[in-house]
Amino acid sequence: MSADNALRWLITGANSGFGAAFTKAVLGAGDEVVAAVRRPESMAEVVAAHPDRVRVVALDVRDAAAAERAVKEAGRVDVLVNNAGYGIVGAIEETAETDLRDAMEVMFFGPLRLTRLVLPQMRERGSGAIVQLTSMGGFMSFAGVGAYSAAKGALELASEALAAEVNPLGIQVLIVEPGEFRTGFAKPAALTIGAAIPDYAETVGAIRDGLPASDQQQSGDPDKAAAAVLATVGQPNAPLRLALGPDAVGAIRGKLATVAAELDATAHLGLATGFDQD
Repeated sequence: MSADNALRWLITGANSGFGAAFTKAVLGAGDEVVAAVRRPESMAEVVAAHPDRVRVVALDVRDAAAAERAVKEAGRVDVLVNNAGYGIVGAIEETAETDLRDAMEVMFFGPLRLTRLVLPQMRERGSGAIVQLTSMGGFMSFAGVGAYSAAKGALELASEALAAEVNPLGIQVLIVEPGEFRTGFAKPAALTIGAAIPDYAETVGAIRDGLPASDQQQSGDPDKAAAAVLATVGQPNAPLRLALGPDAVGAIRGKLATVAAELDATAHLGLATGFDQD
């Protein structure tokens, strides 16, 4: 893994879904991949096809020691892609605390741990990029995905602060907010689904039934999403956020409009909370 001028991308969850699409796109661009996956054997075909440009490291992002080993084995990391994650469905009351904590471990604490581990070398070089895969559900939420959105939203807000901290040091932060794409995200076996409480059937039932049913029916093409990310990483004056898919663009616009309307409607109350002047 020493191609001149090639960037080295450390990608978590590189063996499936968006991770596999990113890996394919990065290799297609002539760059190198360090694939951080829980099952290294799942990358065998990719390694066989690109033995000089793919390295596989074992990583469960919950494991702090494994994260340190993965970054050490990777060596130089030009681009970190925090992609690993999974779907959680259920009303807040239906979500077990163990599931809520695991979501935060995988989709918040794990990505920030890896981010902190690669930042020293990026600061030393004065270059690098950190790509945080959140979701349109990291910017807005709705009934039945509160735990998932909480984890993704926490990563999104931490990354907004991170960008303000590291952009002056030559390091880019890109928050990627996909909508529905034809990955394995919605496979019933891949989802964590809370035990149903009948009172929530009307509000949560649609996502409880609809998300698993959508598997492999989504309109979004992961390869096109990966191409959009590669087109944005490293560009001058790049945006902080990249919404992917018509559903994500529409939902985020709707959230912005709702927040603006509520702010306008309540501004007179918020503006009148100062101490009275003598």
